[in-house]
Amino acid sequence: MLDLLTTNPLAFILLLVFLFLSIAIHEFSHAWTANRLGDPTPGLQGRLTLNPLAHIDMTGMVFLIVFGFGWGKPVMFDPYNLKNPRKDAGLISLAGPLSNFVIALILSTIIRLFILFKLPELNIIGSTFFIPLISLNIGLGIFNLLPISPLDGFKIVGAILPEDKAHEWYALERFGLIFLILLIFPIGNSSMLDMVIRPVYSFVIRLLLPV
Repeated sequence: MLDLLTTNPLAFILLLVFLFLSIAIHEFSHAWTANRLGDPTPGLQGRLTLNPLAHIDMTGMVFLIVFGFGWGKPVMFDPYNLKNPRKDAGLISLAGPLSNFVIALILSTIIRLFILFKLPELNIIGSTFFIPLISLNIGLGIFNLLPISPLDGFKIVGAILPEDKAHEWYALERFGLIFLILLIFPIGNSSMLDMVIRPVYSFVIRLLLPV
């Protein structure tokens, strides 16, 4: 994505706008799901909106632009307002990454329609904007599914585990940042994070993008 900054600055700016919207949809999905499950906290904090300014975490955005993975401003919710706190927390967490995969699927379908109906001008738009957006949304979705606190995958796993195992699992929450740093730490020309994400990312990309 950074390559566009020098080769096509206008495309970079437009892509950045779409990326902000993707982050906003991700975080809005968390907020909307929490609200539907009975917790008004996200609404009281102004998170029931698609306005990117309510959801953008600048550090997470820098990581997303530079490394292809990142995060938005976490949506806070009160488990005491939920009927089934552990299960509902898992559903709230799942909503964010799921929204990214839905965005990627919709854009992939549009690209395939451009190809099917032989629309070369629109194919240029697809390759310039949609393919990078698909790539970034897939990266964002997969990264947030990692079972490491504070990422969404941590609470998703907690919701799936039996109650006794879940208590042991949540005890690992305080070590999440350490695990994340170890994953990101470079090993040669790569990192453990890249080794974990890359095969899954490549598989999903092959499924969604036409050859």
